Amino acid sequence: MERKVSVSKEIAATPEQVWSLITDLPSMGRWSPENDGGDWIRGASGPALGAKFRGKNSWEGKSWKAPVTITEFDAPHRFTFEMRIRPLGGADWSFDIEPTENGCKVTQTWLENETALLRKIGAIATGVPERMSHTEMSMQTTLDNLAKELEAQ
Repeated sequence: MERKVSVSKEIAATPEQVWSLITDLPSMGRWSPENDGGDWIRGASGPALGAKFRGKNSWEGKSWKAPVTITEFDAPHRFTFEMRIRPLGGADWSFDIEPTENGCKVTQTWLENETALLRKIGAIATGVPERMSHTEMSMQTTLDNLAKELEAQ
């Protein structure tokens, strides 16, 4: 079953400024309440189409790692990565950046496409029993914190 959550925020920064931060996955922990950063893996040294990353995450005393692959890299417009645990499924995360009169509109989207078994395992491993509302809160917090950092520059 596929589930989707999107949040948007107007940010007083250029699309290029936003792009440079959202594609810096090791630094994502500066803005996200759940992600703690991570490491480029399998020869990747930075964001690029096909690059692989191991995200480090935590919530209320639990921690876990999530392997992701960058699946779209259209600077400075669209950045997407997927997390997959084969054959159980996973989720896609995307950032869309649209120029506006005062900066840009950033939309973060989470598209879950996982089996019931992975959803159950995920709830136990992460301590998050209801992923949709938690993810919406997490994404809104991430965009709010991203905006604060960019608008303070």
